[in-house]
Amino acid sequence: MFKDLLLILIAYLIGSFSTSYLIAKLFAKIDIREHGSGNPGSTNVLRTLGAKAAAFTFVGDLLKGIIAAYLGNTFGGTTVALLCGIAVVAGHNWPIFLGFKGGKGIATTIGVIISIKPFIALICVSIGIVILFRFKYVSLASIIGIIILPFTIIIYGFDYFLFGLILALLAVYRHRENIKRLLAGNERKIGEKSGAN
Repeated sequence: MFKDLLLILIAYLIGSFSTSYLIAKLFAKIDIREHGSGNPGSTNVLRTLGAKAAAFTFVGDLLKGIIAAYLGNTFGGTTVALLCGIAVVAGHNWPIFLGFKGGKGIATTIGVIISIKPFIALICVSIGIVILFRFKYVSLASIIGIIILPFTIIIYGFDYFLFGLILALLAVYRHRENIKRLLAGNERKIGEKSGAN
């Protein structure tokens, strides 16, 4: 039990490592939280610092999810891997190192799913990409891509469904302001330099 709790804690701490904060410091010597939307995530990095910095941020956040779920599965088994997956996303969203004010967890969630069920990750990401190309809203693509997660991963069992549902609810909660802007018709599309993520 102690080992499992330790793995979950490690996963949370991995999530708390803010890739966007580090990349912004390395690329431009700025605090990303003080620019654009203020959100320490890859979309805000894209709008503020460009595609190269955003790509590094996205990959870093992706790797956090992959590593945390892998550690959970290797040293604790399937259930611990699922719990570590949730913990690493929670760490990204509410990082202890940044005063519990973090990103929205999409790249890290994708990393978790890649580590646990790669085929499901492919489905969710593919649908998200289609939505992104069609409507040009990163937030909309992210929300829809994650919302379908519990309904696809349920084929592996109810535990997976609950895991997917929790991740989907976390994503929707973190995107609640984006949802309001989408409904109001004033959400920014990809390529626009500043504003909300």
